[in-house]
Amino acid sequence: MVIKTATFVKSSGKWQDCPEPTIPEYAFIGRSNVGKSSLINAMMNHKDLAKTSQTPGKTQLINHFLVNEDWYLTDLPGYGYAKVSKSIRKDFEKLITNYILNRRNLVNLFVLVDSRHTPQKIDLEFIQWCGESGVPFSIVFTKVDKLKPNAAIKNVEDYKAELHKTWEDLPEIYVTSAEKKEGCDEILNFIQTTNEFLKNNSVTFDE
Repeated sequence: MVIKTATFVKSSGKWQDCPEPTIPEYAFIGRSNVGKSSLINAMMNHKDLAKTSQTPGKTQLINHFLVNEDWYLTDLPGYGYAKVSKSIRKDFEKLITNYILNRRNLVNLFVLVDSRHTPQKIDLEFIQWCGESGVPFSIVFTKVDKLKPNAAIKNVEDYKAELHKTWEDLPEIYVTSAEKKEGCDEILNFIQTTNEFLKNNSVTFDE
């Protein structure tokens, strides 16, 4: 997929305020310091489309971007660690879950996982929740450039082994580096193929 245009549409404090759900939507989520904004910018060939910050948990709204006038890319608030109160964190969690469960044009959720770490309980729990809730999702390992190749491969394989304890078949898995733009084309190709399938089968998102 060639990115011709990528423009910010709006930020929403609740899922009901998101843009009209008339075109396919792909959302990105992960722990607050997983490198989500950097990956989005790398995919879109845009230096600061999604705002990056040294402060984890900065994204506190649902941010929509229109790509190629054809589909939405959605930047969701990070889950887990954030320097906020428990009550605000609960609001984040409610915002995220309501969006994921109610956004009818959400085609796929990309769950970002930091490849530098061993399997984290919070990531495994979120992935399990997605499966139990029937949410279509993929797993995206980030920051592989921060590790030696063998170490990155081992961590990904360890993650797969952990998931296989409860999953018979694993979802699509992507290994990425925002800095080197590794894995970006694979994700975009998946989106393009999916969009073509939806068009060819005249899939709409009307209630």
